[in-house]
Amino acid sequence: MKKFISTVKNIFSIEDLRVRILNTIGFLIIFRLGSYVVLPGVDPSLLGEGAAEGIFGLIDTFLGGAFSNASIFGLGIMPYISASIVLQLLTVGVPYFQKMQKEGESGRKRINQITRVLTILITIAQGIGYVSATILPTGAVMIDTTLFMFSSLVLLSAGTMFCMWLGEKITEKGIGNGISMLIMIGIISRFPGAIIAEGLEKGTSGMLLLIIEAVVLFFVVVGVIALTEATRRIPVQYAKQVVGGKVYGGQRQYIPIKVNASGVMPIIFAQSLMFLPAMIAQIWAQESDIANYIGSTFSDFTSWQYNLLFAVLIIIFTFFYTAITVNPEQIAEDMKRNGGFVPGIKPGAPTSEFIDGIISKITLPGSILLALVAVMPAFAIIAGVGGEFAQFYGGTSLLIMVGVILDTLRQIESYLLMRHYEGMMKSGNMKNNPSNYQVA
Repeated sequence: MKKFISTVKNIFSIEDLRVRILNTIGFLIIFRLGSYVVLPGVDPSLLGEGAAEGIFGLIDTFLGGAFSNASIFGLGIMPYISASIVLQLLTVGVPYFQKMQKEGESGRKRINQITRVLTILITIAQGIGYVSATILPTGAVMIDTTLFMFSSLVLLSAGTMFCMWLGEKITEKGIGNGISMLIMIGIISRFPGAIIAEGLEKGTSGMLLLIIEAVVLFFVVVGVIALTEATRRIPVQYAKQVVGGKVYGGQRQYIPIKVNASGVMPIIFAQSLMFLPAMIAQIWAQESDIANYIGSTFSDFTSWQYNLLFAVLIIIFTFFYTAITVNPEQIAEDMKRNGGFVPGIKPGAPTSEFIDGIISKITLPGSILLALVAVMPAFAIIAGVGGEFAQFYGGTSLLIMVGVILDTLRQIESYLLMRHYEGMMKSGNMKNNPSNYQVA
């Protein structure tokens, strides 16, 4: 406890870090307040209670309830994330965007401009579906429908762009990655309510069961942290170089290859496809018993058929996303250019093949563990945990929270170490801190 208090004092004794933390808190408060500002022309009392279902429920979790509240931040930062994913995939498969990415700062600026324009277009498209599917059917609109649709699209687009601006400001003047912080605070904001609801449901007689659920959740979080932080370190030896009378290199460094290099993206991709079987089956539900069976089975995310397909898709997308984000040839080329080599492996193509083999070996167990984390909420519900509280037992929500918190702690750690303070851990250095390794 003394070390914790001492660390907090050290954090706030660094003026730059203190200002960044306070800025981050201020921006996050603005974001949370905006999620309660309802679109003009909507009667909040008629919107209904409870979170949305299906993919809408997932979005509502990320936005901290703004989606179900018909807020001006109802779409939040999600259109920007969709646009960023599209541009990221285009830079992998389209030569024009590949060339643009290699143009340096000017290329990145053009990609950012395209991302912003695409964000607005996606916001308008999603806004039409959002208003039509979740607000108009409730009968909560008190003004002309056409006027409401137009004003809502304008406000939702402005709200998304404002959220994007908040994220950029957090990255620039705050601590951590701004976009990720906005998603994380939306998820965490649901946690107290989920605990209270679970406690009320269990009652006084179920306090022991609630404690057991909390202990299990603790170990699940520990497991997710281990999965997020797990790396395979590839040793790299650098040849000695004499420059200006000084000797450089000649030391061994490591390239840390993450076991879960793809992060939460495979779950997001798989989740978006898991709604297709039920949607397609609904078309022929009244004409075919098989279609009716498929529709009912894949509408229940606790069924073994749903979870089996979900896990298989996650494993497939993990290999796919790792393949497009981790480039062994580029790593090998950078190592060769900097005079580095893997002991016992020739530079160039053999090194690339060696790294690719290691990535393939660690991706399989990583993908299986990621799939297990994704289906954990379903197991929790089957075991008797409430639906809202069960979301924190795994899935995208837990992975995002753990990843963002660890990334923020690393940044705080680097500030402490730069000012010659003791780090946040007893060892004085967090695992996988970028400063610990030299990545070729």
